[in-house]
Amino acid sequence: MKGLPAFVGNAIRRSSRVVLRISRFLGRPELTAVRRYGTAVISVGVAVGIALLLRHDRLPHPFTTFSFAAIAITFWCGGTGPGLLALLLSYLALRDLFVPINIIAPSSEYFLVLYGIYGAAVSWFSASRRRAERLLTEARNHLELRVAERTIELKETNKELQEIHAELRREKDRLKLLLDLNNSLVSNLELRDLLREISASVRRLMQCDSVGVNLPDPEIGELKLFALDFPGAKGFLREGVLRPPDSLAGRVFSTGEPVTFRVGEAPLSVEEADFEREGLQAACWVPLISRARVLGVLGLSRLEATPFSPDDVSFLMQVANQVAIAVENALAYGEITGLKDKLAQEKLYLEDEIRTNANFEEVVGTSPALQRVLKLVETVAPTNSTVLICGETGTGKELIARAIHNLSPRSPKTFVKLNCAALPAGLLESELFGHEKGAFTGAIAQHMGRLELANQGTLFLDEVGEIPLELQPKLLRVLQEREFERLGGTRPIRTDVRLIAATNRDLAAMVQEQKFRADLFFRLNVFPVELPPLRERPEDIPVLVRHFAEEFSRRMNRTIESISLETMNALCQYSWPGNIRELQNVIERSVILSSGPSLNVPVAELFSRTGPAPGNDQAQAKSTRRTPVRSILAEVDGDQIIRALKEADGRVGGPGGAAARLGLKRTTFVTRMKKLGIERSHASERDGAGTDASDSADNSAVLNSYTNVSPSK
Repeated sequence: MKGLPAFVGNAIRRSSRVVLRISRFLGRPELTAVRRYGTAVISVGVAVGIALLLRHDRLPHPFTTFSFAAIAITFWCGGTGPGLLALLLSYLALRDLFVPINIIAPSSEYFLVLYGIYGAAVSWFSASRRRAERLLTEARNHLELRVAERTIELKETNKELQEIHAELRREKDRLKLLLDLNNSLVSNLELRDLLREISASVRRLMQCDSVGVNLPDPEIGELKLFALDFPGAKGFLREGVLRPPDSLAGRVFSTGEPVTFRVGEAPLSVEEADFEREGLQAACWVPLISRARVLGVLGLSRLEATPFSPDDVSFLMQVANQVAIAVENALAYGEITGLKDKLAQEKLYLEDEIRTNANFEEVVGTSPALQRVLKLVETVAPTNSTVLICGETGTGKELIARAIHNLSPRSPKTFVKLNCAALPAGLLESELFGHEKGAFTGAIAQHMGRLELANQGTLFLDEVGEIPLELQPKLLRVLQEREFERLGGTRPIRTDVRLIAATNRDLAAMVQEQKFRADLFFRLNVFPVELPPLRERPEDIPVLVRHFAEEFSRRMNRTIESISLETMNALCQYSWPGNIRELQNVIERSVILSSGPSLNVPVAELFSRTGPAPGNDQAQAKSTRRTPVRSILAEVDGDQIIRALKEADGRVGGPGGAAARLGLKRTTFVTRMKKLGIERSHASERDGAGTDASDSADNSAVLNSYTNVSPSK
């Protein structure tokens, strides 16, 4: 009995090894039936073997128990068929090997019934287990299938949700970009700053590396990279780069259709080869269209070879429309600001002219010397040629320049004047050409120069001989190339301005002395006009005295009705070194000093500077007799009206009529004719008398003949 456990243990180990080897062999799928029915044979064989071994060692051998275990194992592992086979084999082994020696000696039918009942019970349990396992397997498989399907559905739903979330986020970002663009339109009207801000916003949203806005250059007509946002630029792409018409950007600008391309696939022009040097792989050009007009091109580029999708292009077209509106508004704002500044400058100049000119714009006088000058003015005014007006100080050079402007096609535009002797060289350059912000200390804003202000108008440069030598080449460039640059600026500005220069110096002598550039002198001296001094046209002095006396008496609320004959004679004999300006100042002072209706002219003070006053003993012996100034001026008017009618062949109105020759309106001329009782036929009757009076060397004799005319006439 003591050796039984060791024996059983050895037997179990041996049998386990055998079973393991057999199971490995029978584990293949094609041997499933062999494995099932082999289980029955092996199980019963093992039970028989154990019983025989126990019997051989004369030990108890409960074969029935062993066989029941073998049958149960077979039913459990192999199923009903192998279990019935194990039941049959156990019955046969019991009947043939073990039943005869049993003490009780039951009949074989008894064991048959016993095995039948046990086999039925075990078979039922086995079938139930297998059915339960099958149901569980089917349920598990169905559950796994449902779980797999549900997992796939959840994955797909999650993917769709992620796509929807990404799409919503993208739409939100795009809407935010459009909102930012609209806010930029309202908050920023400076074009370059606005486009830089827009480019940065588009670059962040579209996940690009470079965004630029190309606008046509107004000077050359080609596209220019106006604003660029490229943090990783190497320097090949920069603001100011030109895009020729045959480039991709130029074709987009001309056709108005967007273009996407890869740098390695699309043929690029020489100018756009900078894309390759910058390392850009994919790009997109979108036109900026507003009101059916292409204003520019929006360019986007990426360092990665990720092309722009049709959806990206569609959204970029929406962005481009907003950018086009921004560009249009900014351009309009810049144009309006420029016009506003120009109007403000023109207003200042006009106000200054009104104050300084004192409404003496009319050219007064009918002397032959002055008429020759006016003929030259009528000849050169319709052209755009440069005019050089020479003459002494105070001869009316600015009035002649204004007359040229008023008779020219540029008369609706601005007449801008600049006195070159009134400003130092630094300020003269700034006033003439303008300056940029920060060009020098104190330049806190951009300043528009006189050349830019007088665009399409007339620029009058007084005292042109005072322009410094270092500034003369820039003025020469304006006359030759019609362009200039502001002080501190690099962009050339085109201008269409007519230049009228005036000087009281001998520019030819200054050229010989190398104080004035010869090439600039030749450009200025295209059409010279020489103004005669007042001493060379004394017949205009009475008319000028009348004009100034009436003007100043009206301004000062005075009444001047008469002037002494000696005073008028002295004024006509005076040399007037200061010319008309001096005469104007003298008459103004005289009106101030005159307390009564007669004009009190300080003649002695005039001749104290040049010599004794003219006169004779008879004139000094005569009592000072006042002659009404209206009578004197009336006869002067009558003689001038008759002379003008004779020169105009009796024609009153029109450019060459008598009224125009006297610088009067037609209605004023006719009124004076009626007042003096002059008809057109009187021109031939008094032709000789008028000519003799005008050609007389002694103006005092002329005035003496006028004193006999009654004031009523």
